[in-house]
Amino acid sequence: MKALIVLTSILLILITQHTHAAGFQRIFVTDPDDKIIEVGVWYPSDSAALNEANTPFRQALALDSPIKPGSHPLILLSHGYGGWMGGHANTAKALAEAGYVAAAPTHTGNNYEDESYPPQRWMLDRPRHIKLTIDHLLNNWIGKTNIDPVRIGIFGFSAGGYTALVSSGGVPNIDKLLTHCEKNPSEIACKLGNHNEAAISDLSQRPETGWSHDPRISAAVVIAPGFGFAFDQSALKKVTLPLQLWSGTNDLNVPTKTNADQIFKSLPKAAEYHLVEDAGHFAFLSPCNPLLEKHNPKVWNMVCVDAPTFNREEFQEKFNEKVIKFFNKNLTTR
Repeated sequence: MKALIVLTSILLILITQHTHAAGFQRIFVTDPDDKIIEVGVWYPSDSAALNEANTPFRQALALDSPIKPGSHPLILLSHGYGGWMGGHANTAKALAEAGYVAAAPTHTGNNYEDESYPPQRWMLDRPRHIKLTIDHLLNNWIGKTNIDPVRIGIFGFSAGGYTALVSSGGVPNIDKLLTHCEKNPSEIACKLGNHNEAAISDLSQRPETGWSHDPRISAAVVIAPGFGFAFDQSALKKVTLPLQLWSGTNDLNVPTKTNADQIFKSLPKAAEYHLVEDAGHFAFLSPCNPLLEKHNPKVWNMVCVDAPTFNREEFQEKFNEKVIKFFNKNLTTR
């Protein structure tokens, strides 16, 4: 009898999860120093599930629906260099279905439509965008009263991994960055700034307070982190929050040895480290729209094609489960 009651409870939970759609809003955050920041916000909703996709992410979402009552934790998602707010839509939706508000800003000057900002600018702007987005969601967003202000985490991929580290208290060692790139000019992160050495050098003179750390963030998921070689022990001494770190053995863009491994060894507290067999750099992005192969084969081959031994859709399910489990464990009401 007891087993039957447990089974019935599980079935009811599963039915509830599939009869409600995640909510979604496209919002705009004022940046006093630059253009308005576009942000996608996924969140729990009581709206009925939809049968057909109605978003650019190929997701069926309850657009502009009311947020589900309650006090929900908040996760900021920072995309990679040249990405956009939908790059991790799969993870954002999974977070919303698990009871989180998931907000993904499209970083100004460093996104798929506009890559015009040089490293010395976006290295500072990206963490600032995170802070501004948190401010807006807690103070101005229509669902602000349903966000728990003491349960805030960050999820960052590639340049977004860099963003997550800085937002969490990290200060990149600029001298080490330049020295590494001088010795390893072919590493993609180095190519992005190899003609800006003098300007990047100026960042070494920037005070620690100028790096837009946000103490409201209390847990971080860092994936295939760009500029990982700039984060030694001194750079990470204040990154003491719980941290989950990911990298792929086939990552040629952000090699594990010089990035994720370097961070793992330098953190003052041990991270939960996942090294994914056969995963390339873009394996952590949501599966691509098949139409992209014909529309833009160059991007398709670069971003969407994985090793024959790697199934992105299957991996994403396990990846999202582990990300949510990590945040569930570490974002607790203090």
